[in-house]
Amino acid sequence: MFSHMFHLRTRQKSVPNMAAATLITENFKFASLFFKSKDVMIFNGLIALGTVAGQTAYNVFAFDCPCSSGRNYCYGLAVIGVPALVFFLIGITLNRSTWDLVSECRLRNCRKLSGVAAFALLGSIIGRAVVAPLTWAVLSLLQGQAYMCALSEFVDPSSLEGFPSGQGSEVMATFPCQGSVPKELEVFRGQIERRMKYESQLIGWLLVAVMSLMVFLMMCMKRCCSPLGYQQENYWSQYRSTENSLFQRTAAVHALLLAAENVKSFFGFVALENEEKEQLARYQHASPIVSTNWNRVTGVYLYREKGGLPLYSRLNKWATYSKDNNMEAMEEMEMLS
Repeated sequence: MFSHMFHLRTRQKSVPNMAAATLITENFKFASLFFKSKDVMIFNGLIALGTVAGQTAYNVFAFDCPCSSGRNYCYGLAVIGVPALVFFLIGITLNRSTWDLVSECRLRNCRKLSGVAAFALLGSIIGRAVVAPLTWAVLSLLQGQAYMCALSEFVDPSSLEGFPSGQGSEVMATFPCQGSVPKELEVFRGQIERRMKYESQLIGWLLVAVMSLMVFLMMCMKRCCSPLGYQQENYWSQYRSTENSLFQRTAAVHALLLAAENVKSFFGFVALENEEKEQLARYQHASPIVSTNWNRVTGVYLYREKGGLPLYSRLNKWATYSKDNNMEAMEEMEMLS
């Protein structure tokens, strides 16, 4: 009887654990979808939604205006600017094009990049990186808390009808905090709050309008300046995404096989998981790849053609010239690009 009750309690305790494990698994699947999304609009939308959640959580749990002259301004700017800067740097760091550009400059001194191409590439990198910072800044402005905290001390008391004279910035700085305002001035708090929110939200919506217009103009310029038609450009985008996915998966298997061979040569055996054993049995051998070939498929790529046939990536170009055993021509093309 006691054993049965013990097992029953153990089973009941395991149910929440299983639910938690399932929730964690689903979250990992969502994160995987987030980072592997092929659609730029979906990717940017997910970034914006994540930023909205983070901004809301911060305002609920962490925002606390000091309500002190001199400190309010610094705190308000920090609330808007510092997270935006962090999001921007993360966006730059996680963008693969950033490191393609770095590799291009390191390996080829950026000699193939014209001014227009460099501007377009930097615009693409920065455009992706500013989604989260702008979302954070716009949300902060629309909510108005940070703006009111930063600028309440600069409100001119004479612009408020009936406001007692002789009040300085020290008193004006207390208005963002409920309960800190002197009782005789409490009636003016709603008026100041409405004015601050009006200004903050106006700036926020103007920022949204300006950025929307800039995105529209950039997309129009991209379509007008592209050497490809709409359908082929979509195909090129799909090809690059598929190639990158296959390249990463194949590189992981190649690294596993090569590492297994080296470990086995040192120890005389190698301890593998069942899935790794299946991969090892299927592919059996992996040869090291020379650094020259790695360098040839690394870096910025601009659309090229060979004999009228499109070359959609550095790997595509390398494979085409490799089949023709004409790597010298590829090197000459690199020099002329």
